[in-house]
Amino acid sequence: MDAPLGRTTNFNFSYEEEDPDSSAASGTMSVDKLFPALLECFGIILCGYIAGRANIITSTQAKGLGNFVSKFALPALLFKNMVLLDFGDVIWPFLWSILIAKVCVFSIVCVLTLIVASPEHRFSKAGLFSIFATQSNDFALGYPIVDALYRSTHPEYLQYIYLVAPVSLMLLNPIGFSFCEIQKWKNQGNHQQSKLLIAGLVVLQVLKNPIVFMVIIGITAHFVLHQEIPAFMAQFVDGLANSFGGAALFYLGLSMVGQLRKLTRSTVVTLILLTTAKLLLMPLICKDMVDLLDNSNTSALNHSSLSNYAFLYGVFPTAPSVAIYAVYYNAELEVVTSGMVVGTFLSAPIMYVSAWLLSIPWMDPQVLMNSLQSVTFDISILSLIALVWTIAVMFLSKKFKRLPHMFTVNLLLAQFITCVGMILWNFVIEVDNNIGQVLTFTILCTSLYSTYVWPGLIALCLVLMKQYEDLKVSPAVLVLAGWGFPALITIVLLFSGEQMSDTIDSSFFYGKPQIICTSVVVALGILLGGCSLVCLSRGSWSNNENVQEETTTEDLIIEVDPEILTPSEPVTSSGDLNRACLICDCAPPQPMPDMIISATINNTPSTLAGQCENSCASTDCLLVNTEELQQVADRQVARHVLLCLLLTVSLLANLSSCLWLLFNRVPGRLYLELQFFCAVANYGQGFLSFALFGLDKHLIILPFKKRLYSLWNRRKRYEQPQTDLSEDIRMTCSQFTKYHKIQCVHEIVKMRRCGKRTMVDCFLGCELVEWLQQVGLAQDVGEAVLYGTRLEQGGVLQHINQEHGFQDSQIHYRFLT
Repeated sequence: MDAPLGRTTNFNFSYEEEDPDSSAASGTMSVDKLFPALLECFGIILCGYIAGRANIITSTQAKGLGNFVSKFALPALLFKNMVLLDFGDVIWPFLWSILIAKVCVFSIVCVLTLIVASPEHRFSKAGLFSIFATQSNDFALGYPIVDALYRSTHPEYLQYIYLVAPVSLMLLNPIGFSFCEIQKWKNQGNHQQSKLLIAGLVVLQVLKNPIVFMVIIGITAHFVLHQEIPAFMAQFVDGLANSFGGAALFYLGLSMVGQLRKLTRSTVVTLILLTTAKLLLMPLICKDMVDLLDNSNTSALNHSSLSNYAFLYGVFPTAPSVAIYAVYYNAELEVVTSGMVVGTFLSAPIMYVSAWLLSIPWMDPQVLMNSLQSVTFDISILSLIALVWTIAVMFLSKKFKRLPHMFTVNLLLAQFITCVGMILWNFVIEVDNNIGQVLTFTILCTSLYSTYVWPGLIALCLVLMKQYEDLKVSPAVLVLAGWGFPALITIVLLFSGEQMSDTIDSSFFYGKPQIICTSVVVALGILLGGCSLVCLSRGSWSNNENVQEETTTEDLIIEVDPEILTPSEPVTSSGDLNRACLICDCAPPQPMPDMIISATINNTPSTLAGQCENSCASTDCLLVNTEELQQVADRQVARHVLLCLLLTVSLLANLSSCLWLLFNRVPGRLYLELQFFCAVANYGQGFLSFALFGLDKHLIILPFKKRLYSLWNRRKRYEQPQTDLSEDIRMTCSQFTKYHKIQCVHEIVKMRRCGKRTMVDCFLGCELVEWLQQVGLAQDVGEAVLYGTRLEQGGVLQHINQEHGFQDSQIHYRFLT
């Protein structure tokens, strides 16, 4: 929702009713010191990353540094600050607010993970993901930033870092560790022990954690030692504690090396959800809890300052110690480490922009309103261009006729109309034409609400197709719901709302009733989309999809045994020089390097060259037709899930914006940050749609690669001889043809019907990828694809129609002889 920025309805962005100059003197932050603090923290992180990337410090040495940080330096730092902590100036409602916020986020992540995750890793995922979303990097990264911002204005805020940290370390982390210990016990399979003994073992493992143990010792020592560390151990504790800051940041940089390479499809989805919980849900709940519970603070300035501080605290990224927990329990290391990298670098701009907004003593609402209107106008124009391209791709690829792309096209059209409506609104609002404003607003509001509803309907469609292999509901019903429900809400708003004559903001054209209507539509969209995505994740779509593709392939391709062929279709063994002329087997022979020829001359007989001149044409080859049908039938489930997930996350931001404005007469300046994000998310949806569906693989990317590949090969033919191949390609082709080709042909090559009277010996690209991993020539899919690409470049194999390079997909290839 694009919300209001200025009007006469008491919605403004100042902190208080006081004079701006006095408030600036007493309550603003030292934002000029923030950039040096961020540079210090992220500079040390970058040094650690460079040291790890250049192999100056190996992974084994990095583990040693991590153990020192987590088992010696951090416990000493916690012990020191727990002993010296002064509870006299603490505003306890602030502490309870942060505690409740962390418990809420912990519970949400834990419950959702237990519902969604598979039983094999359910408890370990719930424990680690919940810790990830709630444990912040308070001491290494958070303390320097808080010190830079509040040292001169609110120095008492620094001790809240040490008060809030035990919330996670003593209350929430033990619960997460308990889930991990339960998962470890379940995986061991020894279920003969009593439940009481199991609970005791779990508690013992939790108490053995040095961080938890030292926090308990520190709080005990606080009362025993009367807030003073004995002189004989003060320097020892200081030495360990002072070593934490730089070492922890340096280790954080080391731990980031190579982590993003481990991302997979499922990891990306999990990573998006965890990052949303940590960087969006946590700060918003922290701020809301302080607003609700801090009623004892009589000063509006101090109240808003604490509320903003809670928001900044919630943005602090996840602590690197969570990665150590993942290593210890050997669970979800890829998600945790990748999330730590992404969250750390995303938090920096959020913290800087938030602090910059909070440091401004006064802002003109009219200027801000014009700025937001300009941003939405520019974003709408760029998004409109991307959507025109994406819609054209959908129609040219003919995917709009199939599910779920049929509903995706409706979402694209809603996004398109939204951008057009915003562009028109920018011109209509400048003239005094009430009818034009109402008509433009109706189009804009209906289409915008439709973009809120369609992600949930698309996710529901995926669930129904996964469950029943069919929609089981008429597509017209969902189309009617996707457009009819937003139109109905807009009509209700037109008749019940009252126009605001003093605003150019479309999202507040009908005042508070419009915000309520938007909240209802967004909440329903989140509920529908969230529940559907949860149902999707509980099953395995990929298995059903693979079965369906194999069935389709078997229906369209007839595998033929040479013994049952009729005389009119003579096919002899591959070693017979008098074999029939098969259309698909008549591609012009490519010269092979001398090394490969010498290795294969005694193993694979050559065919007679020049017996036929026709190559396999797409209009004649059943195999090529099958590939084209599979390309059109591709449902692109992963892309649709990612689209629905990202749009649902943007709906969470919109809902937060609506609720923030409804329950705060003075929203504050942090609301601006959320508003600009919502504006970009609403009117920039076209960029996301273009990234996921605008670059169609079979319509754009593969033809472009094919053209580029042909031009490159033509250039190479003129510039150098065909046999001038790299040493890696030569060795790979030589090894394969000499030692593995006969076995590979025997196990994966099958004779399939190519035309009415023609056959071809071929195999699927995915079959070769699987075979290379089974025999040990490749360790994973990436290595197998690279191996197959080298064979294709060396002239050992080719696509049956020479239209594609080697791919891990349902595309047919043949060995050249």
